[in-house]
Amino acid sequence: MDRDNNSSLMLPASIAIIIAVIFALFNYAPVKKAPIVNTAGSTNNTNQRLIIGRANDSVTLDPASTTEMNSFKVTVNIFETLVKYEKNEGRIIPCLAESWNSSEDGLTWVFKLREGIRFHDGTDFNASAVCFNFHRWMDKDNPYHNGKFSYWNTVFGGFPGFVDSVKALSNHSLEIKLNKPYAPFLNALAMPAFGIAGPEAIKEHNEDLFKHPVGTGPFLLKSWEHNKSIILERNDKYWNGRAKVKEIEFRIIPGNKDRLEELKQGSIHIADYLSPVDIAEVKYDPNLHLYLRPSFNVGYIAMNNERFPFNKRDVRVAINHAIDKEKLVNDVFDNFAKPAATYIPPSLWGYNNNLKTYEYDPDKSRKLMQEAGFPNGFKTTLWVMDAARDYFPKPLQVAEFVKESLKQVGIYAEIKVFNWDEYLTRIRNGEHEIALIGWTGDYADPDNFLYTMFASENAKPGFAANYSLYKSKEADQLLIQARETTNMVFRRSLYRSLQEIVNYEAPSVPLVHTMPVMASRLSVRGYVPSMTGIESLENVELASE
Repeated sequence: MDRDNNSSLMLPASIAIIIAVIFALFNYAPVKKAPIVNTAGSTNNTNQRLIIGRANDSVTLDPASTTEMNSFKVTVNIFETLVKYEKNEGRIIPCLAESWNSSEDGLTWVFKLREGIRFHDGTDFNASAVCFNFHRWMDKDNPYHNGKFSYWNTVFGGFPGFVDSVKALSNHSLEIKLNKPYAPFLNALAMPAFGIAGPEAIKEHNEDLFKHPVGTGPFLLKSWEHNKSIILERNDKYWNGRAKVKEIEFRIIPGNKDRLEELKQGSIHIADYLSPVDIAEVKYDPNLHLYLRPSFNVGYIAMNNERFPFNKRDVRVAINHAIDKEKLVNDVFDNFAKPAATYIPPSLWGYNNNLKTYEYDPDKSRKLMQEAGFPNGFKTTLWVMDAARDYFPKPLQVAEFVKESLKQVGIYAEIKVFNWDEYLTRIRNGEHEIALIGWTGDYADPDNFLYTMFASENAKPGFAANYSLYKSKEADQLLIQARETTNMVFRRSLYRSLQEIVNYEAPSVPLVHTMPVMASRLSVRGYVPSMTGIESLENVELASE
């Protein structure tokens, strides 16, 4: 795909000022508020279908077996977790569990579950069902432990990891025992990966559960036509009140411009993963509403630290010096991203403002290449996904920019493009040399970014989320300490120290923090974009335009 030519699409000064203010505050909100519409005379819209245009299909509809955002965007409407985040505030509130308490040492947690809830197949939700799910996730020998269960491995440190036991105390009382404290425990349980599935559906479908999801949520699966659309229909027996629309369709429209055009024509209601260059066009269309999703991500270059020559620090530092991030943001992100100094967004507590980062210096890069034993450079492959992500709305253009930057210092990269499903499989296996990848946070804790990306535990082939395959005993020690203490001052200090270690080792190249762009028709009401990129849609409704 050719790089977008934005020379004739410069943003007006007023929009540039808005962008500057937004980045200064790093606290985003919808740019354009939809006007209040008098719907008193409109027809009943509860039987309508909400249509969302997006770039990629879901990989699976079994949330426990993936870390993939486009899967979670669907499954969060089908499955529910014990606890969840309150919209816009980030604090933990009840969901399937109505209350909970923990022991003073943080090792024993007791959850009181809601009564009267049924799964989509009519079976009862209770403590035994929750135990069934946990045992499926945590026990390698469980007959239903089919899949990678990467998030369990990442969050809880293996199988079973530091979860000692999960048992039903009564029909609606659940006890979870840990063998060591874990500060973000409740935050982790709110992740969509830990949505509770119906045990009878798991038993019936087992390895094919990804095609037959059964939860307790406001919607259930109606149809899935791969690489075209997923349609959900309302669960009219939902315990927390019926959803506002009858159906939701997640329609695959790969091209950014195509999604925007369909939105303008009214054939879809929400367009995700738009390009920043489209902002002006959306902002001045009277039928559209522009959203800037809160920036809670990082896009980076993952260098495989276990492969020669990326096992040499001088080579990795040379590559860090070779990338002009300011020019990247200007040329590829239309100035709608922030250059990344480290791997957590500046809005997140624990961010280290005092890092001595690697400035753009191609001369220094070439000198380091000589010192590393590569006076004439070397050849490599640069991997990239084939469709937009929140952190890379134009991934192929990012790859071309990186390729040209590396060429200037004697590194000759061949770009290889993969579809998203294959891409994830290959980089989790550590098959890449260097790859463009990113991370969007699941919850507001540095552990979710830093443990995921740099813990040795997460560098296991097949399960890797540490895509650099970086291993450091010193970094691991800090990561574990930060997990096991609840002292926020100490945790903040540990994460700042960790960023200094990782910055020195330079296992990867942090590139950008983006502010994902999306838009909707003015008929869409009640839609609140989440900083995680994943939101349940039961409160979204369609008014007459």
